[in-house]
Amino acid sequence: MSRHKQQDQSSTFIIRFGHDELIIRRRYQVASILNDFLIAVWFLIGSILFLFASLEEPGVWLFILGSTQLLIRPTIRLAGMIHLQKIPESSWES
Repeated sequence: MSRHKQQDQSSTFIIRFGHDELIIRRRYQVASILNDFLIAVWFLIGSILFLFASLEEPGVWLFILGSTQLLIRPTIRLAGMIHLQKIPESSWES
């Protein structure tokens, strides 16, 4: 199997539902996009809650959650660049 094909398989995540499959390619990019989406959701909801004095505290917590996820973003990108993969025994050098 070529190295290119191995990389394609290692970056693909497959979930099977009976006879159907959900295939996620480039899983680190997908994780990064989902993380960015959640950051936007937390900040949007936090901003709306901040408009009401009685809901300011939950709004602040959503801002803190979104800020924490901003720290996760570079971690996901770095993990995608530095991915450890198990080498099959047949490929070991003596």
